[in-house]
Amino acid sequence: MSDMDTQDTQRERELSAPEIPAEAEEGGAVLGAVVYFSSASENTSRFIKNCHLEKQGINVYRIPLRPKEPALNVDEPYILVVPTYGGGNPKKAVPVQVKKFLNDPANRAGIQGVIASGNTNFGEAFCAAGDMISAKCKVPFMYYFELMGTQQDREKVTRGVVDFFTRRKTAQANTAQS
Repeated sequence: MSDMDTQDTQRERELSAPEIPAEAEEGGAVLGAVVYFSSASENTSRFIKNCHLEKQGINVYRIPLRPKEPALNVDEPYILVVPTYGGGNPKKAVPVQVKKFLNDPANRAGIQGVIASGNTNFGEAFCAAGDMISAKCKVPFMYYFELMGTQQDREKVTRGVVDFFTRRKTAQANTAQS
């Protein structure tokens, strides 16, 4: 590969800034990240913003809604929060934008888990996007909620995300000391 090819590849894969940057812990370290997709209804966006993950040291990234928006490129471990599409048809459960994001091997490499939202009217396909992504990416399906979620859902997700990344950070520190 020539230097010009390398420069073009680096330019194409310019890392994205978080939509909501973490308010870093003491010492300046970011605890982890959440990547989410929200449709024009903004249900998932409102849910994430009401979790206030940035106050817990979590970077928050949003997968673009429209194809003309710059691609999201994430280079840190993250938990994916995704709505379920398809009106009950499991084949259409994962939004196209999320598929495109995960089809980038560099983005897919960072996924640590998935949280899904859905509509109970979808019956057995309720939160099917979470099941599908969990199976395909071999990561845990960590939580699910309906539409915009409840206050209890937001508290559980916030606590779960923080606990997950805290345990991960502790395990990494212990491994480094060994």
